[in-house]
Amino acid sequence: MKLHTIDTGLFKLDGGAMFGVVPKSLWSKVHPADERNMCNWAMRCLLVEDEGRLILIDNGLGDKQDAKFFSHYDLHGDATLEGSLKAKGFSPDDITDVFLTHLHFDHCGGSIKRVGDKLVPTFKNATYWSNSYHWEWATKPNAREKASFLKENILPIQESGQLKFVDVVRKEGTDTPYVKELFPGFDVLMVNGHTDAMMIPHIRYKGRTVVYLADLMPSKHHIPVPWVIGYDTRPLLSMQEKVPVLAKAAAEGHILFFEHDSDTECATVEQTEKGVRLKETLRLDEL
Repeated sequence: MKLHTIDTGLFKLDGGAMFGVVPKSLWSKVHPADERNMCNWAMRCLLVEDEGRLILIDNGLGDKQDAKFFSHYDLHGDATLEGSLKAKGFSPDDITDVFLTHLHFDHCGGSIKRVGDKLVPTFKNATYWSNSYHWEWATKPNAREKASFLKENILPIQESGQLKFVDVVRKEGTDTPYVKELFPGFDVLMVNGHTDAMMIPHIRYKGRTVVYLADLMPSKHHIPVPWVIGYDTRPLLSMQEKVPVLAKAAAEGHILFFEHDSDTECATVEQTEKGVRLKETLRLDEL
């Protein structure tokens, strides 16, 4: 197995929205905002190369919306989805599987592209993976999340015939849903605080476990349990869901992979008197 970081560009989101109830006097010390209170964030995806498969986890914003839409997010940087794949020696046609942690536009927008007046899959040879719980949630959105679930990103996946749902099971004696080894060495934890049935891949790699955190912890600054984002639909549940993930990461030396941290790809954590905290930062290619 080989893992590749796939950068799809940078964008800006409101700092208050990304740090929830944490006061600006605290979060601005670690992640300064511009004059509009906007902070830089990455859209960092992960490519898993293994046993004839190329599995892409999430795929950024895409480019099919209009200029007004993109003006809200100040896209910048030189990285693109296709350019980053090309730099690793691949093209969209090489991707065999697209694993979508959830269907918010900054995670799945690259799934579908516009060709003339048609919306078609970017990855024409791939199976797109979601789960039935989250698909139902996203295609019949609540008012709070409606602006994040864009039908042009989502419905064409199903219309293409390339969509499959993972099989969700529950650990014996618990209500914890998970997907056991969707691919060799690739397990999935399901969490519900950010949005319903978001999927967190756990990938066994070089004797370690790499945890792709999606929006459970979008950056290293979100490691402290109370630091959850304002976009979470159930912030108290997000806090509860972070606790076992962090505890296991500290105990077993997991590599935490951050989708939105503008500076840091990965980190390890350790148990301290104040709870689980950042231990060291690293790049994926340093493993």
